[in-house]
Amino acid sequence: MTLAGGLAGGVITVGTVIGATAPTLAAATPPPTTPVAQAAEAPPGTLRASSPMPRELWLDGAADATRIRYSTVGPHGPTPATGVVYLPPGPTPGGGWPVIAWAHGTVGDSDSDAPSVVGEHPETAPYTAGWLQRGYAVVASDYIGMGTLGIPPYLDGDAAAHAVIDSVRAAHQVTDALSDSWAVVGLSQGGQAAMFTASIADAYAPELDFRGTAAIGVPSNIETLAPLGGPWFPPAGMFSGLTNFMSFTIAGLRDVRADLDIDSYLTPLGERLVNAAPRLPYSEFHTLSDGVSVSQMLSRSLNDPVLIDALRDYLAIPLTGYREPILLVQGAADTVVPIPLTLKLVTDLNLAGVHPDFQVVPGGHIQSIYDSEAQAADFVAGLFR
Repeated sequence: MTLAGGLAGGVITVGTVIGATAPTLAAATPPPTTPVAQAAEAPPGTLRASSPMPRELWLDGAADATRIRYSTVGPHGPTPATGVVYLPPGPTPGGGWPVIAWAHGTVGDSDSDAPSVVGEHPETAPYTAGWLQRGYAVVASDYIGMGTLGIPPYLDGDAAAHAVIDSVRAAHQVTDALSDSWAVVGLSQGGQAAMFTASIADAYAPELDFRGTAAIGVPSNIETLAPLGGPWFPPAGMFSGLTNFMSFTIAGLRDVRADLDIDSYLTPLGERLVNAAPRLPYSEFHTLSDGVSVSQMLSRSLNDPVLIDALRDYLAIPLTGYREPILLVQGAADTVVPIPLTLKLVTDLNLAGVHPDFQVVPGGHIQSIYDSEAQAADFVAGLFR
């Protein structure tokens, strides 16, 4: 599957490995960071350490790039997270650079896949760099569990939102060149993170000036399909990259909800994939999962009310809490996040009184960020006017 954007992150076609040249764990180890003095229980958004990003990993056009380690809140409480702060070229404007919090699509589930370690994925790097060229600083979280100890809570929207918002807080402690005004832009897994971010940003970080959201290829309503899952369903190839995304999701849910006995729903093959998901670089994991369907991972039906409730709490995109404008983009040819699921999300949001600017573009999952780039740029510029 190419890239990472998909059901969280992306794939366009099953078969081509994203990150086929991903470095090994040893090669991907970042250099020591500069620690920042702080109390043992630092509040969310506290900068814990920083270090220069190696020049070869910078986004094109960046004037500076700094790795950060900061405090946030995950499903198990306070936790560190990592990310990168990119500054655009040119003199700092009065009031500082407006900030884009970039929420990346799926690039894997291991520490060696973290964008702060290996750089932004080549398929999305030109898009992310475009925000720098338009005069925005870019703050890019790795999310919880990538680049730090622990199992990534993959598609746990609340955890992702905390990581995104707290990265913006921490970035302001790296440099005084940033404005308090910021927006979030995300693809796939990051599109889901962007929606969760939008629903809590004002309440969670009232000291910042949140302006709005552009969310592309948003995975939604997965929990509504879960009751159909079992040894007989879904068939192989129903959704591009589904086995990888489900392995990441189950690994995260199993860690968050140890009381559910998740392993009892898995075959030995399924348990092997779930155990490997947070340990192997994405290219290696894809080799392990190649040709395996989700139905082969499951030993029994997922249609258990307790499990379905847990999946809903973990995955379901909020329908309330939004105060700023939302641009929601869907690719008509997207096989990672099929358009019927997004149409249901848009309908549910409208019924709840939330009215996103919904745009359908021609391309597939990754292509949708480029097909909608001009609309997103105009939309975001309007947020800061």
